[in-house]
Amino acid sequence: MDDTTPYDPTAEARWVPEPDKRPGRTAFERDRARVLHSAALRRLAGTTQVVAPLQSDFPRTRLTHSLECAQVGRELGAALGCDPDLVETGCLAHDIGHPPFGHTGEEALDQAARACGGFEGNAQSLRILTRLEPKRFSPPGEAPARLSARPGRSVGLNLSRAALDAATKYPWARGGHPSDPDSTKYGVYTDDLPVFRWLRAGAPADRKCFEATVMDWSDDVAYSTHDVEDGFQAGHIDPAALRSAEERAELFKIAERYATDAAPAELAEALDRLRAEDWWPRAYDGSARARAGLKDLTSQLIGRFCLAAEQATRARYGPGRLTRYAAELVVPRVVRLECAVLKAVAVRYVMQRDEQAQLRSRQRIVIAELADALTRGAPAGLDPVFAALYEEAEDDGAALRAVVDQIATLTDASALALHARVVGHR
Repeated sequence: MDDTTPYDPTAEARWVPEPDKRPGRTAFERDRARVLHSAALRRLAGTTQVVAPLQSDFPRTRLTHSLECAQVGRELGAALGCDPDLVETGCLAHDIGHPPFGHTGEEALDQAARACGGFEGNAQSLRILTRLEPKRFSPPGEAPARLSARPGRSVGLNLSRAALDAATKYPWARGGHPSDPDSTKYGVYTDDLPVFRWLRAGAPADRKCFEATVMDWSDDVAYSTHDVEDGFQAGHIDPAALRSAEERAELFKIAERYATDAAPAELAEALDRLRAEDWWPRAYDGSARARAGLKDLTSQLIGRFCLAAEQATRARYGPGRLTRYAAELVVPRVVRLECAVLKAVAVRYVMQRDEQAQLRSRQRIVIAELADALTRGAPAGLDPVFAALYEEAEDDGAALRAVVDQIATLTDASALALHARVVGHR
């Protein structure tokens, strides 16, 4: 494999040019360090992944998921010729915009933010990386036209163009999905379009860069396998239930959300392929040997899914270094269906439990009441960063966005504490 860098100066450029204070590091090593040391990444330690933090002694949080995703993505990306630091940066940053209470909080904030264009965790990630996480500022006394910003404004971590692109899972604004106009997924808010256009300069419309496709698949692989591991360990998944015709039918209805073109028979074959493997759990009793078996389950699944993608991508594109827009990750259909079935297992036996539904209902109320109380009292009640954004707002939508930004930076615990303080117990 050619060891020369396949990344040109355009990929390594930063929104606001800056010198490297320690020569010898690559642009992407700097990017990785900035995300790894950011407060926004640390915050994910207190943010729900599947179950809320502190509900068990060893929960997986958004932070542990991001670290696991980064390990998977770094190795897969390196095997395909990507810069490993660049892929790892994209993986570390991909969930950095997720609010308290995970997807439940995301849905509740989207409702609260309707008057300013809605809320989406992926769009919030870009906003954090390019505006909200204080690291660099635009030059004082001047406002470059391409920045579309007042002089001295925060430009976030000021990552390279390629790093921001690698973290962009949905490269379009709300309503701009290339094949599904009703999709709720998007990667940029309207007022962040200037930096989005900069980072996507020269990119094919609506197409993710190769590093982002590696990040996306690594995300799917990491959470589908680890959520199932956690479900077995917590005793929520009974291997015997996966033989029941009634249970399987319900499971495949859920799996169709992740594989919309799959027939139940295909999904059944995918599940049975996994169940037939020697490493698939036949029972789980919490013993050391059973725990080791679950770790082997995770390792086997990650290896199976990544190797299949690596081999299929190499078969299509050959042995060279694959970067930026030179290729798209190829994941065989049979493997995608196996991943979809794993996601469905976690949803049915972990997330759909009655106590989880009750908890999510309470979390929605907390977010809604918190947004209402902070909006009515603003700028009082906002942290200094967001109070300043509120006072600088040019209209009501921008003012509301500052409130939403404040809530989105909270952990699960701090959201509950702030709610108790500004709303009280009703």
